[in-house]
Amino acid sequence: MKAIQEMISRCSFLRSLSYHSPTKGDNHRWAAFAPRRTRLATLLVASTLVGAGFLATSGAALADPCTGPGAPTTTQTKCLTAVQIPGNPLRSYDISWVNPDRAEYYLGDRSNSGIDVINTHNLTFKRTIGGFVGIVLNAAGTAVDNNHSGPDGVVSHGRWLYAGDGDSTLKVIDLNAPNASAIKQTISTGGTTRVDEMALTTDGKLLLAANNAEDPPFATLFMANGDGQFSNVAIITKITIDPTIVPAGAGLSIEQPAWDPKTERFYVSIPIIANNPAGCNFDADAGDITCDGGLLVVDPTTPTAVLGAFDPATNTGVVPLHACGPNGATVGPHDNLLLGCTPANNPSNATTLVINATTKNFANIGNIVGSDEVWFNKGDRRYYTASNRNCKTTAPCPNANQQAAVLGVIDRTSVLIETIPQSSGSHSVAADSKSNLIFVPQSAPVAVVGAGGDTTDVGAGICGSTNGCVAVYVHDVDKDKDHHDRDDRDRR
Repeated sequence: MKAIQEMISRCSFLRSLSYHSPTKGDNHRWAAFAPRRTRLATLLVASTLVGAGFLATSGAALADPCTGPGAPTTTQTKCLTAVQIPGNPLRSYDISWVNPDRAEYYLGDRSNSGIDVINTHNLTFKRTIGGFVGIVLNAAGTAVDNNHSGPDGVVSHGRWLYAGDGDSTLKVIDLNAPNASAIKQTISTGGTTRVDEMALTTDGKLLLAANNAEDPPFATLFMANGDGQFSNVAIITKITIDPTIVPAGAGLSIEQPAWDPKTERFYVSIPIIANNPAGCNFDADAGDITCDGGLLVVDPTTPTAVLGAFDPATNTGVVPLHACGPNGATVGPHDNLLLGCTPANNPSNATTLVINATTKNFANIGNIVGSDEVWFNKGDRRYYTASNRNCKTTAPCPNANQQAAVLGVIDRTSVLIETIPQSSGSHSVAADSKSNLIFVPQSAPVAVVGAGGDTTDVGAGICGSTNGCVAVYVHDVDKDKDHHDRDDRDRR
């Protein structure tokens, strides 16, 4: 009874939003937005009942989702529901992605050796596309070996989903095909560790993927499928970085790429580069890291096998960053990139960085740090950060006991709006630009899955279960009266 009452309460809240009286001149925008609110209210019933069915068959208990610290009532971004994933509890997962045109969310779920697909219209689980290596443990068998587990990075365009695996392969998936025949190609990048994060050009015809755990790391540029009906993905070239910038033997990496259509370049986060500043330490075996990171700029039309220092004449090469060792990267408005700086790379990192792709001018955002995947949502024009190493109190916070996982919310002007607690280790986020729904995977408790699990009670409160889940948050733009966001969008 309590669960039903809670569900009705949330539905009533969303229905109440649909009765807002639009102001003069706002009728057109409201007409487009009101049906979405009504749908959000009704889809809660479907998502809750389907989730209950999954957990009932698995023998796990289902309680009210969206409770506890991860579901504050005072934030603009509110916990709407939780989508339960059948199978093994979520111990290890990686990158996620939303294709709003297909109304689908994808998660690289290592715990279940596949890509989880969620319907973003009715917020129900659709299927897991298997065929990946899954969780690989370290030599001692005590923890997940991320460098050899998979799936890892995911990205999609149209019917085609691209996913990296822990055996240094790219898997090309036809989303229109059934599970048994969904993987159309498996392409080795020539390494021994995972193909991790990746990005596509706007037309879906070029793909850049990072082998972040190779030593030295490298990226692979692929010819991708675009809107084609058949899969014909092929490697164009392997891209490395000048060893004076990213030396071999120190375990350095490259991370999340992002495509900027204005400059027609890929921008790739580099967590640590040598001599930035001069004389800094880039080798963790020699002591604390003191080097900052960089931003690799790649021109896919004239790819260079080895990229060196940044060349403004060609807008390619490595741009040194200040006070930032980034993991995540995403392109926002006005040609700005938000980079997820983290003390996991440089213990002194204390902020998040925004850098302009054209001018390379930058600004720091305070009170948010420690991000892995970051996402710009075109629907509400906000950045969302999966900050699994944010500082509990003041920055810097170099030690794990000083850090906590949060969902960071940053507006288009690079101002931090709020942070929302998440399960420990929560490092993945993606948003649906058509519904302004934000999807954040939650880890199952450590008591259930062991090392890698949630060491707090935040995830269980969000999920309403001890299996882990994908939390769904909603930002209601009109209710927040975020007029500057809406006005800017209407002029575009």
